Order: sequence, then C-alpha cells, then structure tokens
Amino acid sequence: MKTILKHYLVYKNIALFYLIIGFITRIVLLIHPITQSNFSFIDYVKIFIFGLLSDFFIFIFIGSLLWLYLLFLSNSKFKKPYGYYIFSFFILLFVYILSGKSILSEYGGVLPEIGLAFVGLKTLFFGLLLFVEKYRGKIRLALFSVTLFLFVLLIIQNAVSEFFFWNEFGVRFNFIAVDYLVYTNTVIGNIMESYPVVPLFTGVGILAIGTTYFIVKHSKSYLANLPDFSSKLKISLMQIGLICVAVFSIPFLAKQENTNNIFTNELQSNGTYKFYLAFKNSELDFIKFYDTLPENELKKYTTYQYNHTSTTQGNEMHKNVVLITVESLSAEFMKCYGNQENITPFLDELAQKSLFFTNLYATGNRTVRGLEAVTLCLPPTPGESIVKRLDNKNKFSTGSIFKEKGYQVKFLYGGDAFFDNMKDFFGGNGYDVVDKANFAANEVSFSNIWGVCDEDMAKKAIQVMNKEHKTGKPFFNHWMTVSNHRPFTYPEGKIDIPSDSKSRSGGVKYTDFALKQFFAMAEKQPWFKNTVFVIVADHCASSSGKTELPVDKYRIPAFIYAPGFIKPQQCHTLMSQIDLMPTAMSLLNFNYTSKFFGENVFSPLYQPRAFIATYQDLGYIKENHLTIISPVKKIKQFEIMPKTSNPFELYFNEKLLTSPNEKLKKETIAYYQTATSLLKAKKYQVTKK
Repeated sequence: MKTILKHYLVYKNIALFYLIIGFITRIVLLIHPITQSNFSFIDYVKIFIFGLLSDFFIFIFIGSLLWLYLLFLSNSKFKKPYGYYIFSFFILLFVYILSGKSILSEYGGVLPEIGLAFVGLKTLFFGLLLFVEKYRGKIRLALFSVTLFLFVLLIIQNAVSEFFFWNEFGVRFNFIAVDYLVYTNTVIGNIMESYPVVPLFTGVGILAIGTTYFIVKHSKSYLANLPDFSSKLKISLMQIGLICVAVFSIPFLAKQENTNNIFTNELQSNGTYKFYLAFKNSELDFIKFYDTLPENELKKYTTYQYNHTSTTQGNEMHKNVVLITVESLSAEFMKCYGNQENITPFLDELAQKSLFFTNLYATGNRTVRGLEAVTLCLPPTPGESIVKRLDNKNKFSTGSIFKEKGYQVKFLYGGDAFFDNMKDFFGGNGYDVVDKANFAANEVSFSNIWGVCDEDMAKKAIQVMNKEHKTGKPFFNHWMTVSNHRPFTYPEGKIDIPSDSKSRSGGVKYTDFALKQFFAMAEKQPWFKNTVFVIVADHCASSSGKTELPVDKYRIPAFIYAPGFIKPQQCHTLMSQIDLMPTAMSLLNFNYTSKFFGENVFSPLYQPRAFIATYQDLGYIKENHLTIISPVKKIKQFEIMPKTSNPFELYFNEKLLTSPNEKLKKETIAYYQTATSLLKAKKYQVTKK
C-alpha cells in the first residue's frame, strides 16, 4: 500500500493544491460585498465541510486526466521495435491529416490546424524521447512540468473566473457561463474593457509558474522510478474505485444544498459541478435572474390566452403540408433584400409565386432554436432550446395538431438526428424520424460531416412522400436542410461556385439548387396540387453585431407556396418565426384548441411584434422599439428606425433610450415570464383526450 501511495505522489500534490484553492475561493466569496447574508454555525459547517468533500470528489474526475497521463509514462514503449511502430503510426496520422482528406478537413474551420498541431507536437516529442535517449530524462521532465503547469493554470484560472462571475451574478457558475463559451469573442471583449487584464493575467501567470515549480520539485522523484505494469494496474483499480464512490457522492452532496439561505447553498457547491449541471440541464431560472411581474398582472400585458380556441370560417382543408427549414438562410442572401451575388435564384423566383412574409424574425441564432419556434410556436426561454432539454417530450406542437387531424407526421433530416438531440425531441413529440440512417448506400451520392447533401435528401423526401400518399392519409413532413453549413462542401459541377472553395455563398447557392430539384420532382407527383409548402430559415448565418441583439441578424425570409390555392402576395407585417405555422394552419381553416403563443398574422386581433434572443438576452420588437431583458434584472430599450422606407430594408438606426417605454417593458417581461412559467409547470403538454 505504501508503494501505491508513493506512486500517487503527483496526483496527491495536485489534489492538495486544488482543495486549497477551493478553500480560499470560498473565503473570498464569503467576504465579498455582494454576499449580504448572515450565516449560522450550521451554515459554516455546510459551506466548508460539505464544500471540501464536494471539491475532493470533483477532483477525482478532474484528476482522472492526470491519472491517464501518468499511466502512459513508461520506458518500455521506447524499446525496439515497439517505439518505431508507435512513431510510424504518429507520422502516418500526421500525413493523413495533412493530406486534407481527414474527417477534420471535411468539417473545416480551424479543426485541421488544431489536429495538425496536436499530432505534430506528439510526433515531435515522441521522436525526441525515442531517438535522443541521452536526454530522455530532461525532455520528459520538461514535458512533465508543462503538463503540471497546465493543470495548475486551469485550477487558478477557474478560481479567478468564479470570482468575476460571483462579482457580477452573486452565484457560482450557471447557464450564463455556458453561454459565455458560445459567445467567446464577446466575453473576451467585455473582459478586456472591464478589467486590468495585463496585471491580472501577469499575476495569474506568476502564481501558476511558482506553484508549478514547487509541485514539480516535490513530485519529480516519480519520474526516476516509474511504476511497473503491476503497480499501474493497482493504481488504476484504486482510481476506478474512487470514481465509483464519487459518482454516488457528488449528487448526494448536491442534495444537501437545501437551506433557505441561497448564499449558503452557492458557497457550499462546487463551481465546476454547477457548470456541468448548467450544461446538462440547459436552463436558466427566470424568476431568479430576470425582472418579473406579479402573477396577477401577466394577462394584463399580453394577448396570450392559455387553451384558446383557434377558429376560422369555412371547412377544414386537409391538404398535405411540407415545412422546409433552410439552414442559415439570412434575408440578406436574397435579391429582394439587396443581395447582388445571385446566390438564391430559385428562391428569388419562388418568392414571387408565394405568400411572402418579408418582415419576419427568427427567435434565435441556432438551429435548435429555429426548430423549437416552428414546432412549439412559443417565445424563446432562457437557456438552451427546449429541443436540447431533458423535459422536451409530449409538448403541444404543430405535429400534435396535424396528428389530431389524422395526418402522418415526420421529421426529415439528412444527417444523424441524434445531433443536437433532434431525434429525442421529435421522436418524443410524435414524429417519425427519417435521417441518414434510413439511406441505402446507393441513395447517397455525396456526404460530409453533417450528412447527405440536400439533393440526396430531396430525392429521399420525394420517395417518402410518394409512399405516404399511397396510404390515402394526408401528410405533414418537416424537412431540415444541412448543406448550407460549414464546411460548405457539396457535389461538384452543380453550381458555378466550386465545392472546394468551401464558401458560405457556395453553400447557400447549392441549397438553393437542391430545393429547385426538389420542387421540379414534386411537381410531377400526384400529391403536388394538394400540398402546401412552407419555407423558412432556421436562423441567420451570423449573429454578431454592435448591440446584444442586432436586429438585422435575426431577419429571415419565409413564404408559403401552393399554386392554385395560395395567392402570391407580399405580407410586410412585422411577425415572429413562431407565427408562421399558426398562420399556415389558418389558411387551411384548421379549428383547434391551442396553447400556442404564435398567432395568425391575418387575424384582425393580431398585434405586430417579434421575439429575438440569445441564450440569456431576451428581446421583444414592437412599435419601432426593441426591449431587451437580461440576467441580474437588467433592461435596455432601443428605438429602432429603418434607414429607408423600403419594406425590404434590413438595417436600422438604433438609439438607446434613457427612459424606457414602461408598457413595452412590462409586455416584454410578461411574455417571457408567462412562457417560462408554463414550461416549468408542465402546462405546455399535449392534452390527452
């Protein structure tokens, strides 16, 4: 046992440092001015004793990375011929990535460079250890020191991050921290402007270097006497045993964060685990972080009615409905909005033959948010889209209404529907899912990391719809395209932009081309004249701008196409993505009891407005105002005026108001608070009959 503990020396030293930093962090947060609370003796016990235990068991998981690193430190792998085999493997892997034909290159972006850098360094250092045996000890010590430095730096940086997060929000990490990972550039910019970055990071660097020197000095004896296979096996069994204990202990300790004092609960918790829970649960507590209204005032400031009856004159028409959500189709890509590149020639033409909604806004800037909007027709709520949450099933949805009307309901996706939790969401809400797994080998002409190309999916969709038509029942199919997505690769020779250019314009134009092929095939089918096509973007291609919610980065095109049924016209009414399907259903004279926040925009009772959001900033556009509510009960309001009178104008002059319109402020809060409350109370479920 003494020998095993000796081999745990490095692990023990890093663990001790982690626990000390955790203790200091709690002390600092406890005396922080924002921590305005009185603590009892029991509170202090829970904060420091339970807190210490939480930190210890969390480190068991964090330290597993160190354990794996130490596990592979050995001299035997450099012996002939094994060392040469391993070195050759690294070289071949490096050449494979360098060739541009790896899965990393298929995705694009910076992944190939990251892969090359990682494998290149691994190959270089392994080669040095293999061929320069004389200096192997010194090289290994250097690499060992760098590894420990990274561990130390991350531990210190995490503590510093927790301080600044507490300084702003008064809590440990929550979903806002997850959000910060998504908007890294914005966050870095905010830090650069708000804090003395150079002294701060200089201090962190000096502390990390000094601590690393101390730990390495008291741990390097491990390198002189590396454990043999038998010892490593015993160490591994001990580590696995600790992990098993931690798996049960961490949730148990989290349940003890149950006092009425919120600060006690937060200080007792471990920030890393809170971050994990936020990432997993994908929600942000509206009541805790946003300005709210009394429950009895909510109805006063919204037009929303729970379980309202949606009725229209005339007999219901059970036409087939095909909803196509187009990946990243910003309004600015279309000719009518001013684009001169001619990258959407088919959609430009189709818009003239359709009911064209020219003033429609996406609810968010991620695919899952767009899918949520057209499926559940409710405003975006704080945190991740409902699509990715645990409580995402049996919701009141467009699919549930079509099912109630006797429709076959399917979700079609050219990629793997497990991605972004789509299969779980749509399958859990009554949709049959058709994705890449349903393709035979001869049905795939081209694919990339995201799935089969849109042309292949178009052919599959026609095949599915022909089969559905033969049953005699109407169908509702929701198709999500994939080709207009990085790496923007598609079959060569289809459009005048080469596939290997990997450009956004190429991705847009190829998807436009694929949609043209789809409609050319659809027009030849017996079900075409009895089908309504709804085409809308899931979100814009970019979301960055000068303000938290740049209005032009949420403007998307949408149209309803049904020759001989829907009269071509332009609707310039301000509307939200959540209004599209309720409007389409009204054109079919559907009568149903609705929970939707989305409305028929042709109703005389409709009040033009739109909802736009990130994960935490929630916006409401109405009467030339944009109201934004944010965590820590922040509220901003802008007066927004289009720069021209052209109904297709994308850009606005935005003026921050020092005296917000109180009515619009309360409307904003009321809509988002109502939506969040209904979801939390599980009132947005399908009503079983």
